[in-house]
Amino acid sequence: MLIAQEKRKENIAEYILYMWQVEDTIRACNFDMDLLEERIISQFSNNNKTKQEISNWYANLIVMMHEENIKEAGHLTMINNIINDLNDLHKQLLVNKKDTKYLEQYFLASPNIHEIEKRLGREPVNEIDTCLTALYALLLMRLKKREITRETLEAMQTFSNLLALLSNWYKKVEHGEADL
Repeated sequence: MLIAQEKRKENIAEYILYMWQVEDTIRACNFDMDLLEERIISQFSNNNKTKQEISNWYANLIVMMHEENIKEAGHLTMINNIINDLNDLHKQLLVNKKDTKYLEQYFLASPNIHEIEKRLGREPVNEIDTCLTALYALLLMRLKKREITRETLEAMQTFSNLLALLSNWYKKVEHGEADL
């Protein structure tokens, strides 16, 4: 909860990736609050009020995951909505051509996005979802200590750079500091 709140404020793409990791952690703990308490929540502050807030946050996520029937796979609707908002912003930035740096980064990332979409073996949700999915897969590969090719790392860097710029725009728009 604390990490999620901070990431939500600072970098929306990192927040999404973190929330996907939280969803997978909940699944790995079989939606068992006692196990989450033992493995995750106990690692946080000794402040009982904070621990209770974190515990409640996990419990609420469990309820939402059950209600949305994403016990085996999938993501929370609230996270999918943010991804769709990001993709809408992405499309606006491409159309209005207001940020040349963003356009340049997109043209670097675009061939990699389309290559990943082919490899995913499913109909792409949208380009931003593809970038996030690829970066999450990279995170999982690193956690499993799998070998990662230089080409893959270079492609992932284009996604990371694009999402960093997009996250910055998202933050500005959300705070009323920019308008498209």
